[in-house]
Amino acid sequence: MSTSPVASTMHRQVFLLATAQALFQTASVLVMTIGGLAGAVLAPSPDWATAPIATMFLGTAVATAPASMWMARVGRQAGFLLGAALGVAGGLIGAAGVFTGSLLLLCLGTFLVGSYQAFAQFYRFAASEVANDAFRSRAISLVLAGGVVAALAGPALARFGGGLLQPTFTASFLILALVSIVALGVLAKVRVPNTVATSADKASARGLGQIVRQPAYLVALFGAVTGYGVMTLAMTATPLAMAHHHYDLADTATVIQLHVLGMFLPSFVSGSLIARFGVLRIMFIGVLLLAGHVLLSLTGTAIHSFMGALVLLGIGWNFLYIGGTNLLTRTYTSAEKGKAQATNDLTVFLVGLAASLSAGMLQNTLGWHNLNMILLPWLAVAALAILALGWRQRVQGVQPAQ
Repeated sequence: MSTSPVASTMHRQVFLLATAQALFQTASVLVMTIGGLAGAVLAPSPDWATAPIATMFLGTAVATAPASMWMARVGRQAGFLLGAALGVAGGLIGAAGVFTGSLLLLCLGTFLVGSYQAFAQFYRFAASEVANDAFRSRAISLVLAGGVVAALAGPALARFGGGLLQPTFTASFLILALVSIVALGVLAKVRVPNTVATSADKASARGLGQIVRQPAYLVALFGAVTGYGVMTLAMTATPLAMAHHHYDLADTATVIQLHVLGMFLPSFVSGSLIARFGVLRIMFIGVLLLAGHVLLSLTGTAIHSFMGALVLLGIGWNFLYIGGTNLLTRTYTSAEKGKAQATNDLTVFLVGLAASLSAGMLQNTLGWHNLNMILLPWLAVAALAILALGWRQRVQGVQPAQ
């Protein structure tokens, strides 16, 4: 059966966005793999070891709202190219920080990588904008599936670059800059239609408070916040916990690889699962999987415990994050998308910032087991919120979003 030109163009754009996602996520996972280890070498106290990871999330939080609003005016491609350019600068400055022994310079570099991430987080929304209604759920999940490449490449490149130049990890950040340069080439081919709101659209656009107060928006936001916050806290603490239990960088890189595979490999099917079973069911299963991560982390500190727990952590994040994104896209109009998306992602990354900044302290004071135990009340609230929205939709006779 032949494919129509429109469908062919749509699929090509989703493929380009998935490739760009793979490259951006490779840079992000690289920082997550070695950021805390590099920080531990340069930081004056172990409590500040995760500062380079925290400043990456700070960069994302600071840049998210401006990125969304700016792209609403100038288009997706210009913003995506600027983001990748910030990634190039971040990699070079991060390498300079490691080379000169400056934690401040390293953190500035990861801050810029975080700003790159702020722009790149909108790849999934761009996918929803190039796709038709029937393909939207799958387009979002397929773009995030680009992270499968990052699961393999990020930790591997971090490990490869670790000892390539001295001081350790200098080359890792130079590789990050190179990956961002490749992303610039891919993004130059991306074409996302500019959805310019008409005067009538703007006149009928709701205020931010009215948008946010929608139950579906709140659950979508809290689901994404829960998935990202829980995942960031546990993932950031993992290299430090493994180092505390005398695992080397190779073992840590393997665990992070499995975790990121867990994050993105389900993306090949999560869109189809949402279409078949409904977004709220998939989000609820995501919460259960994150609870499974906590329970498995309590079984010990053997390598298989770290591996199993981090895989469940990744899959749980995938279901909550893709489900939350899918649900969110149903809560705003074209004229409202800039502020609606910016508010969602800004909140998500502020929580990610807090989680990454506190991970080192919590790991040092509570230890791996207790750090994970404190996540259970958070997950319980998320589960109740999803169930409450499902009950509300059934009572009102609302057709669940697919």
